[in-house]
Amino acid sequence: MNGRPAPISRASNKDESFSEGDYVVYPTHGVGKVEKIAKEHIAGHDLELIHITFEENRMTLRVPVSKARSAGLRRLSTRKMFDEALAVLKGRARIKRTMWSRRAQEYEAKINSGDPASIAEVVRDLHRNAGQPDQSFSERQIYEAAMDRLAAELAALDQTDKNAALVKLGLFLKSL
Repeated sequence: MNGRPAPISRASNKDESFSEGDYVVYPTHGVGKVEKIAKEHIAGHDLELIHITFEENRMTLRVPVSKARSAGLRRLSTRKMFDEALAVLKGRARIKRTMWSRRAQEYEAKINSGDPASIAEVVRDLHRNAGQPDQSFSERQIYEAAMDRLAAELAALDQTDKNAALVKLGLFLKSL
């Protein structure tokens, strides 16, 4: 990837509009819910902002509507797109023979891209089955971050909680 961030999800759409109650994905924070879209007066300018809440971190993010697409904000993946991401998990792990620090940067970029297929690549490459060598601490952290991000979107798609989605993903990985 040559140090460049992973591409914005192909789920992005030029005419994408958001409304209150929608679940959305913000690349660096994961799945959140559109709380409201409101006009606010900030530093002498009137801006229309999308308020997104992330329950897990108790955080609210305000993104200008005009910058939402360039910031990578997108709707949840469709079921078909998520199934394509799960198909990536079935593939063979592709671990490059480069230094771990370089691979770790690439994995972080893929996670922060918000693209489920890219995140699934990270899970696939770092997943360990019984009988395989243990992961280092940093490998484990990146793997768990990728699983967490994938599970959050699956939970929103299935309308369940993240723990149920983590169990579902875990069972899926064990069946491979």
